[in-house]
Formats: sequence, structure tokens, C-alpha cells
Amino acid sequence: MRPVIGITMGDPAGIGPEIALKALAREEIYKECIPVVIGDYEALKDANEFTNLHLTLREINDVNEAQGIYKTVDYINLNLLAPGRWEYKKVSATCGNAAFNYVKKAIELALENKIHAVVTGPISKEAINLAGYHYSGHTEIFADLTNTKEYAMMLANDNLKVVHVTTHVSLRKACDLITKERVYKVIRLANDAMKMLDVESPRIAVAGLNPHSSENGLFGDEEEKYIIPAIEEAKKEGIDVEGPVPPDTVFVKALSGQYDVVVAMYHDQGHIPVKLTGFKIDAKTGRFTEVKGINCTLGLPIIRTSVDHGTAFGKAGEGRANEESLVDAIKMAVKMARYKFQIK
Repeated sequence: MRPVIGITMGDPAGIGPEIALKALAREEIYKECIPVVIGDYEALKDANEFTNLHLTLREINDVNEAQGIYKTVDYINLNLLAPGRWEYKKVSATCGNAAFNYVKKAIELALENKIHAVVTGPISKEAINLAGYHYSGHTEIFADLTNTKEYAMMLANDNLKVVHVTTHVSLRKACDLITKERVYKVIRLANDAMKMLDVESPRIAVAGLNPHSSENGLFGDEEEKYIIPAIEEAKKEGIDVEGPVPPDTVFVKALSGQYDVVVAMYHDQGHIPVKLTGFKIDAKTGRFTEVKGINCTLGLPIIRTSVDHGTAFGKAGEGRANEESLVDAIKMAVKMARYKFQIK
């Protein structure tokens, strides 16, 4: 049995429609799942033309109609885009509204167990806010629409997996959000996520917040007050967790294979090492030659994975977007869905 994976198209003005079709032009995807794109015909049709993929676009009204046949893209058409009423490379309320509603529809299907997981294409935070949906990103949309209070972002590539205690807040506010309760809950979420990815006994490292993990209070007291007590509580539950490990060495240790996942304290502490190990750029052209990375929201009642990059408006509509991150996100969603739903 193949799990059914819903793929949201992302902002139509960005590279989302293009990478969705490029990912589904790979036969390997259809061997692992039945993909269903949630988006708009107009954007998919246009992307199919300028990429010269020549895929068959097959509109369905119900997920049960999806056939999962290679070179045929099953899609649910929300019909939110009129021809000539949207434009590549530009932030607009029209595209923000469409992108939000693709996600909303996918969440509804997942909560109804009509699809096994949701994989999201990139959205523009500015565009969805222009459309009247005041969220700082996908993670917050999923948390709100699934009524989830405790959640965390995990970034992953072939080399490194990182779960964040805080994400889209200022660095000043992130420090205030580091509490024993929050750190402890994120350790547990990281442990559960690794088990869904077939790591039977996860080895978890918790990064310190301050340089050298505060050097016994010399550079701050957050480690002593909040991080160490959270680690000790997790250890009592039998979780294999260490820390606080100084942030300037914890990722080196994880890359060596010493840990399966790192719990990072704030956005850039976790994002920089994942992107440094997963992204490559040609210095002469300035173009990305490799984009390896996945964003996964932990703690939700449904499975959600995503690309680890933005809308890339600068290259939208040109046929040169890289689909690797989306392919990786689909594969991770499949693995997690097989674990959660016991699909053989």
C-alpha cells in the first residue's frame, strides 16, 4: 500500500508550482506514494509549459479518485486564480490568499484522514499577511488550524537534524522564551520524531544558549536555571540526552555521528548549520547547485513536512528552480506516514 501525500502548491508567484511538477516528474516518487497536488490549474498548466515536462494534469474532486500513475499529476483545483490576474515574482494579496487556502484545504483533508501527510511548497509571509491572514509562517498556520499548543520546528538534511526551542521571534524575545518546560517538551518531541524516522534509540544533544554554555554562569544563567533541569527531567524518562553542549561544537559532534539530533535554542542557531551542510552555490553564477533540506512541524495531530527554502521570486517562472528539497520532504513524509499509520 502507498500512502496518500497531499502537496500544497505554495505561492503561485514563486517557484512552488514548478518544483511540485518537477518532483512529480520523478518516477521514484510514485513508487513510494500516491501524490495529490492541492492548488490551481492555471499555475500548474503554466509551469507544465515553461518547464517542458509535458505531464498530464488530471483534476480530481475527491482524494479517493487519485490513481498515482507516473507522468499523470492528480490535483485538486481550488480555482482561485484567474488567467492574467497574477504575476510571477511579485508579492500580492491574490497569491497570498491562494497559498493560504491551499494549506487550509490540505489540513482539512489530513484531519479527516483522507490523506496521510501534508507536504508544503513555499509561501510568502508578506503575501499571506497582505491577504489578511496574520501568521509568521507555515508552522503557526498548522498549529492554529489544528489547535496545537505545543509544537516545534525540525530542520533536516542527509547530514544533520535540528529541532528548535524557539523560531520566528526576535533574538531578544527568544531568550525570554527559554524555559525548563519548553526545553523539556522539545526534547520529547525530538525523541518522538527520531523514532518515526526509524531511529530506535535516539541520541539527543541539547545546545546551550550562551557562549560555551555559559561557562558555569560566567556568561549567563539560562543553562543552570532552565536547560539543565529540563535535560535532567528528560533523562528520568529514559531519554538518551546530553547537554547543554556548547553551541560552537555541538553541530560538529552531531555531524561526526555522535548524536542523531540536536535541540537548538533559537532560529539561526539551528538554521545556519543545516543550510551550511545542505545548500551549495556556484560562486560564479550565484545560483544554488544543491538545495538539500526539509522543514517538519513536530507535535501536530497530522504529519507536515516542507521544503527548507522560500518562494525564490527572483527565479520564478523561468524553469530553473531546484526541486531537491521538495523531493526530500515528500520522502520524509512517506517514512513518517508509514510509521504512524503502520503502512507496509
